Amino acid sequence: MKTTHIIPGDSAAGSLREALRVAGRDDDLLVFQDDLSCGPIANMDPSARAAWWQMDGWDIENSLHAFWSNASKADRLVVWFGQHSAREMAFRLAWAWRMAGRHYHVIDVTGLRVPVRWGNGNDGVIQSAQAVSIIPGNGLATLFGRERNVSADEDILNQRRWEKLMADNAPFRVVTADGLGSAPIDHFDALLLAQANSEWKKVAFIIGNALGLSSDPYLQVGDMALHERVINLVEEGALIADGDPSEMRTCRVRLPG
Repeated sequence: MKTTHIIPGDSAAGSLREALRVAGRDDDLLVFQDDLSCGPIANMDPSARAAWWQMDGWDIENSLHAFWSNASKADRLVVWFGQHSAREMAFRLAWAWRMAGRHYHVIDVTGLRVPVRWGNGNDGVIQSAQAVSIIPGNGLATLFGRERNVSADEDILNQRRWEKLMADNAPFRVVTADGLGSAPIDHFDALLLAQANSEWKKVAFIIGNALGLSSDPYLQVGDMALHERVINLVEEGALIADGDPSEMRTCRVRLPG
């Protein structure tokens, strides 16, 4: 029976792909492209989610349909995630809801101590992992075989959690001490505005700083979602732009006044 590893996001997928190579495994890998930590989720049909992302020029409809089709046909499923990543945890709950009744395994990296070799060749240790996406492939390779079965009770609990979030249908989902929760559209605005001042700064700089500050103790948001908020802050007059704010690497912004 062949194993298929399930992972949300290209960053995490790149590390897991490297882990499979390092471990010499020929397992399959399915990558979930959508970031369910942001955007409407009342309608979880792949076409509806893809249509929302297309507003940002990101076409993932074919990818989403193919993902769920291939996942339903796979033999042995292993889902990877970390509870301290909003993106990974949102996918974990949505998976339980979408695949209700299907048997699968999970590897939850949350809090694990993982030996790694960094890109500069130095050995190190991640003392308490937040998410799959921050663990190098050589570190993930040490976790093969640590998957566990998911009980029916656990699955039902996760399904209900996702149903609650779907009912909220909030613009964001963020990690809290009590688990994944709903957050309003302006949840990250104060953080973004705090990176700006009276001097011109590249949009990419604003977003990069906000990403770093929103990553401890939890990985809360992606760059695309923050970029959309910067564009909205410019439209609302909270930021002034020199150039097209949709071009994050060339446009500069500053506070009014």
